[in-house]
Amino acid sequence: MSQTAIPYLFLRGGSSRGPYFHRADLPQDRETLSQVLIALIGAGHPLNIDGIGGGEAVTTKVAMLSPSDDEWADIDYFFAQVAVDKPLVDYRPTCGNILSGVGPAAIEMGLVRALGDITEVKIHAVNTGAKVIARVHTPGGMLRYDGDTAIAGVPGTAAPIALSFLDVVGSVTSGLLPTGRPRDTFQGVEVTCIDVAMPLVIARASDLGLSGNESAQALNDNAALFATMEAIRLQAARAMGLGDASESVIPKFAVLAPAQAGGSIAARYFMPWRAHPSMAVSGAQCIAACALLEGSVADGLWERPPSAPLDSSAPSSSTLWIEHPSGMIDVMMEYSCHDGFVLHSAGLVRSARKLAAGEVFVPHSVWSRK
Repeated sequence: MSQTAIPYLFLRGGSSRGPYFHRADLPQDRETLSQVLIALIGAGHPLNIDGIGGGEAVTTKVAMLSPSDDEWADIDYFFAQVAVDKPLVDYRPTCGNILSGVGPAAIEMGLVRALGDITEVKIHAVNTGAKVIARVHTPGGMLRYDGDTAIAGVPGTAAPIALSFLDVVGSVTSGLLPTGRPRDTFQGVEVTCIDVAMPLVIARASDLGLSGNESAQALNDNAALFATMEAIRLQAARAMGLGDASESVIPKFAVLAPAQAGGSIAARYFMPWRAHPSMAVSGAQCIAACALLEGSVADGLWERPPSAPLDSSAPSSSTLWIEHPSGMIDVMMEYSCHDGFVLHSAGLVRSARKLAAGEVFVPHSVWSRK
């Protein structure tokens, strides 16, 4: 059978991994693009046995890069979440973990030139419109992957990649609180519907019969929990202006509980039909914003830090440590509370590593690159 070869890089980005492509090497029309991504990932089989996916939502992600037309940005980052066990591609969300590899991948592809010991890459997240600055280690102008930074959910250490997220409020919906309220009730459960980097429906773990300290496997084995969460999520999606979300991964779902391991707050994040083995970067930003927002479902689960005085022009700055199944993730938040909650920026430190480079193949029947 004839096949079409597509150049690619394969990177771990944060606690996810997947192929990184130059956008020009893929079909431009969305329908053909989706069929190509489904074929190369092997979507539709729980093991992705006929593709390069890894059988988990964190390993069926795709990044597509191109020079940016945005005057501010260097790189356009177009993200696709490919489903694991069904032939489905969702272009509405973005992924902050995969974004961790965008700076190195752009340098590898020759889209950005490494300059000095730290190369700053300005990234436009096409899916949501967010602006992100990635600071990549390039000592002597050479891209470096090894280092001493450890992140929960990833073995070993690597070079740090500092990410600063801007313009992440209302990533897909109308704003911070797309329903207009800090709390709503669906299916008899109180939730906060919030959109920071990723639209989330957030509930208290105790309201769903959870401790908030469960492992990802224990959560995945709880079919009744997923049935309840999905009913809430679909109802919340309509209230958030997202319409029918039955075949969309957004909004995602999360539950909060008091910290039990020295962090600020404990959270479990759902993608949404499987529990995340650690924590999504976009999800962490949204959870941190919910934790800081007075009146949200986070009330009473932790002690909020004092905000800057009303007569201060400087924003408040806090680092939140979010406990998740693999450890903790820290999110540095700059925000104001003088006239409602206003998020200025969110910062995280991640890492990435190139795993492979070459060509991936799809059948000619899917795409023949005429």
